[in-house]
Amino acid sequence: MEQRSWSGHVFIATSVDGFIARSNGDINWLTDTPGETPGDDEFFASVDHLLMGRATYEKVLSFNRWPYGSTPVLVLSSTLMPATQAATDGQSIRVVRTLAEAVSVLNEAGAARVYLDGGKVVRACLAADLVDDLVITRIPVLLGDGIPLFGALPGALPADIRLQTLSAGQISGGMIQERYSVVR
Repeated sequence: MEQRSWSGHVFIATSVDGFIARSNGDINWLTDTPGETPGDDEFFASVDHLLMGRATYEKVLSFNRWPYGSTPVLVLSSTLMPATQAATDGQSIRVVRTLAEAVSVLNEAGAARVYLDGGKVVRACLAADLVDDLVITRIPVLLGDGIPLFGALPGALPADIRLQTLSAGQISGGMIQERYSVVR
């Protein structure tokens, strides 16, 4: 895989027990949470590209409105047609087949700060050393089962992925927000 010319950032919510969605992909426990996550607007304004997985993309398409404005989106998928598509309001969406292709496309586009979203994409990017920092907001709910944010990373890793805690604390609605940087 070619070297990247951009930084990768995770901004994601989980249940207290570490799930990003129910087993069926439902996230009503997240969308029904009272209060807004502080930092959402600032974070989204700071990124210039987004890389997400197919399941995340399909979930976002079910929302009442496209939440990413005109930020270019790459969808990592082996099943969607690999074509550039327009979602809403001229939104640029491009399907890529591999993480190596995504890195190449982001480099060619002059990406600077890339939002990495979706459990499989986050794990693949961690394994490929493409994540610079993570903001994880824990919603005060236990799901008991679901789609985990973390788990086995693809490929064999020579060592643990070490994180440095930048901050952690309670925010609105009883949520806990943790900020980490990846130690290299």
